[in-house]
Amino acid sequence: MTDTSEIRDVALVDALGERYLSYALSTIMARSLPDVRDGLKPVHRRLLFAMRQLRLDPATSPKKSARVVGDVIGKFHPHGDQSVYDALVRLAQDFAARYPLVDGQGNFGNIDGDGAAAMRYTEARLTEVAQALLAGIDEDAVDFRPTYDGEGEEPVVLPARFPNLLANGSAGIAVGMATSIPPHNAGELCSALLAMLEETKAAPVDLLDHVKGPDFPTGGVLVEGPDAIRTAYETGRGSFRVRARWSVEKLSHGLYQVIVTEIPYQVAKSRLVERVATLLAEKKLPLLADVRDESTEDVRLVLEPKNRTVDPAVLMEALFRATELEARIGLNMNVLDAQGVPRVMSLKEVLQAFLDHRHEVLVRRSRHRLGEVVRRLEVLEGYLVAFLNIDEVIRIIREEDDPKAEMIRRWALSEVQVEAILNLRLRALRRLEEIEIRRERDKLAAEQAGLQSLLESERKRWRAIGREIKEIGDAFGGDTSLGRRRTTIEAAPLVAEMPPEAMVEREPITLLLSEKGWVRAVRGHVDSDADVKYKDGDRGRFLVQAETTDRILLFATNGRFYTLPADKLPRGRGFGEPIRLMIDLPNDHDVVTLFPHRPGRRLLIAASDGRGFLVEENETLAQTRAGRQVLNVSGAVEAKVCVPAAGDHVAIVGDNRRLLVFKLEEVPTLARGRGVILQKYKDGGLADVKVFARVDGLTWRIGERTRTETDLEPWLGARATAGRLPPNGFPKNQKFG
Repeated sequence: MTDTSEIRDVALVDALGERYLSYALSTIMARSLPDVRDGLKPVHRRLLFAMRQLRLDPATSPKKSARVVGDVIGKFHPHGDQSVYDALVRLAQDFAARYPLVDGQGNFGNIDGDGAAAMRYTEARLTEVAQALLAGIDEDAVDFRPTYDGEGEEPVVLPARFPNLLANGSAGIAVGMATSIPPHNAGELCSALLAMLEETKAAPVDLLDHVKGPDFPTGGVLVEGPDAIRTAYETGRGSFRVRARWSVEKLSHGLYQVIVTEIPYQVAKSRLVERVATLLAEKKLPLLADVRDESTEDVRLVLEPKNRTVDPAVLMEALFRATELEARIGLNMNVLDAQGVPRVMSLKEVLQAFLDHRHEVLVRRSRHRLGEVVRRLEVLEGYLVAFLNIDEVIRIIREEDDPKAEMIRRWALSEVQVEAILNLRLRALRRLEEIEIRRERDKLAAEQAGLQSLLESERKRWRAIGREIKEIGDAFGGDTSLGRRRTTIEAAPLVAEMPPEAMVEREPITLLLSEKGWVRAVRGHVDSDADVKYKDGDRGRFLVQAETTDRILLFATNGRFYTLPADKLPRGRGFGEPIRLMIDLPNDHDVVTLFPHRPGRRLLIAASDGRGFLVEENETLAQTRAGRQVLNVSGAVEAKVCVPAAGDHVAIVGDNRRLLVFKLEEVPTLARGRGVILQKYKDGGLADVKVFARVDGLTWRIGERTRTETDLEPWLGARATAGRLPPNGFPKNQKFG
């Protein structure tokens, strides 16, 4: 039978909340966020510790990565082997880690984005930087905890002589929080740490004299303003704009090509080249003729301009805006503090946490060493007693039943000293050995005094930490190949007004919409559709000149505006496509007009009942096929007119052949609605509307001729009046043409 004594009724929301909270905390603490002290996540810490247990020092031969991964998942990290291997690979990639912690032998991937070889083919060992992180781990420098199965122990944190968190950076996404820390230069970090030791009350802004900004393994150029950099480091949140490094390579006959030698951090070169090639094929980079990847071990991307007159700076500005040759690297210093609490820290707080950790490690290592020295001195003092009384010691050992107790009684020795004497080998009873013991005792006594003095003086401890930091700065910073700054910091570029042709190729086209609703685009500007072929039984209705960069606005009788990108319209041979396949236009509604969008204009829209208003053209753009409702219509009323409001007067004519002219300022500007009455009717409705400048007069077409009427006094009136009969010669179809 099933035991139901432990079954409890719990609200679902409470049960889910409790379990999801446990999952979230596990993700934050044990997977995604680094520790501020050593800058490592648990998987990285376990990798380094396992490699140390395998004795994979920089001077030893590497072992198969599969061996390392096996030890990690078997002893410390019960997760998938591939995820652990991926973490190992990243620690070995010199284009991903500013200071690699693993020295990889074999194929560990490349900057193109290609993955590493399988773990059975690659080998790994620790680097000098990793050795600095592990230094002192056997000297009680940090706490250990049981492994997941309780059969062993693993370090809670590494001693970390090296400022790894900022030097190598970190990135991770947990539940409800994330971290993003770019790499920095170790020499600059050590300089800032020394400055903090010299001036404990140094302001955060003073640290920026030492830490200039991120230093990426792939180099590049940092083009962020100093104010943004300062704010990012003071708050722990911000971002940095990084651009590729490029130069102009002169060719013969006045030609040139642009050479890109460094690309932004974490940008795959192959994906970057593919992106540029795609934009080139889509004719969105008209200043660029070709792109080639001539990289070997070093990055070398060749960009060929369209012609010799193209300004290299303008070409690169267009590429920066359109491709990943410019990238924005986020800064979110969300880390676990010494108590394991996640929080966002400033640059000064992160550096101070590192110093505090080094101080604690120094105290613990000093106490551990002092204990070893005291124990060794105790043994040496016992040895000296034995050497001074060697004959008596030999006699006691040979003749006494309990030599241990006799020696303790005779010379007041401790049990440790007696055990050491009893374990002495005969060959150690030489006179020379006594001299060595006295020399070692004197040396250890001096070391003991030094350790006690160090533990008693906080000032001496901080001086010792300063010497360690300077050693790290000299070893991994300075003018060495590893320590030399790779990312150049330059002033933020001025916001340049890029000509549109620098981003997208402009090509004249003509839009054709037939009576039956088939739309297409033909190359060039066509003035009439006399030579344009349509399907049998169909004919042209709208002919609009535009360019491939335009967005086409379509206004329909349902009062909605639809947006069509001109470069996406069907082109080439054939009759195009039905417009209703491109927009969600109901079958019981039709197109009123279509025209290229011009930012900043106002449009006058009106319905068949004579109501209307002005609308900002920018507000009519739609993001979906369903369009944007602007003019509200219902029943028999439908949208009738949409004209640009370029002028100061409105001319409106109704089906009843009444013409009214009034000032445009009498029409309100709305975002949506029915509008106001433009002209009053007894019978019929609105026929046509035109906006014009009164000084130029009102024009309309009669066949092939155009007539202009300048004396408009008889038809001037207030909005919402009926108007009068138009002048003789006004078209009988009541259209201005």
